Amino acid sequence: MEVVRRGYVPKDTVEFGPKAIEKLSAAAQELVFLMERGYDTKSASTFVGNHHLLSERQRLALARIVSTASAVQARKQKELLQAPDSLVLDGFNAIITLEVALSGSLLLEGMDGTIRDLAGLRGSYRIVDKTVQAVELLLARLETLGVQRALFYLDQQVSNSGRLRALLLEQAENRSVKVQVELHPSVDGLLSRMERVVTADAIILDKCGSWYNLNRTLIESTVPEAWILRLDGLHKEGTSCQS
Repeated sequence: MEVVRRGYVPKDTVEFGPKAIEKLSAAAQELVFLMERGYDTKSASTFVGNHHLLSERQRLALARIVSTASAVQARKQKELLQAPDSLVLDGFNAIITLEVALSGSLLLEGMDGTIRDLAGLRGSYRIVDKTVQAVELLLARLETLGVQRALFYLDQQVSNSGRLRALLLEQAENRSVKVQVELHPSVDGLLSRMERVVTADAIILDKCGSWYNLNRTLIESTVPEAWILRLDGLHKEGTSCQS
């Protein structure tokens, strides 16, 4: 199978390298300042991005990193501190982020404590050399946490979703966690109405009943060398609850 670095963009080493961190941190603080005062993310990102002469990828990264204090607080209040016995997973979101981590590509630490990537789906997905390892690490982590049932949802319209479903079910055989995989035409909308969700999608986090930050603990424990961009000067604290 062809070796692929999921989410890798050569210019990231410069645009998100040591010399760029100070500028990105300042821009992120300004973006938060504007969002806290009612500016929507898109217009605020345009203003700040133009001021700091940021690339489109840098602007997208900041938009995925920053949140208002109220949004962070609301998400933290719904965050489960311990893994429940059953979880509902945003399948592509979880697996792609882990593939990016295994590829040594850029990851982002959000102000809400989640780990996000810039890989994006854009309607297409293909299984690469990192996919099996990502699935194995994910399922092993679920077992370690004592999760008994895991329901994965995959976007039906995305290419190769059926192949990924087959791979998940194959890798789940003979494991203690019972895995189900469903293809659905509107995964975001579905998960937004559910409890015990695993995702880093901000829209889903704002709407779901409760969520568990599986990706962060999984990446930090199994891929400690992962490249995670962490910006200084951003308020990243919040209270959590568990149920």
